[in-house]
Amino acid sequence: MKPIERIAQLHDLGRKYAKAKAECEYLKHFRKSKLAILKGHFLREDSRRSNAACDDLARAHPEYLEVLDGLKVAIEISEGALWELRTSHAGINIWQTQKADARAELKVESSLT
Repeated sequence: MKPIERIAQLHDLGRKYAKAKAECEYLKHFRKSKLAILKGHFLREDSRRSNAACDDLARAHPEYLEVLDGLKVAIEISEGALWELRTSHAGINIWQTQKADARAELKVESSLT
């Protein structure tokens, strides 16, 4: 891949990673909100319940588990995008090394003649 194409790829992958990371962070915070909402629901349902009991019920609730599933997917997408970005960046580093090696080789050859 040509360097200009690689830069364009890095740009696209950077956007993809940023979007995935934002979704992941949003879900991390939403998970806390969903837990609080569900705990409040269970406390209003029965005011005699302890905070720990409400917490246990909230964490076992299907809506909370659904948020956890979404977070799992978001983390997988975010980490995948990060590694795509790193791999593309490594491609640029390899290209730079190859060019530097070629220049060094030319210097050695020219000094021998």
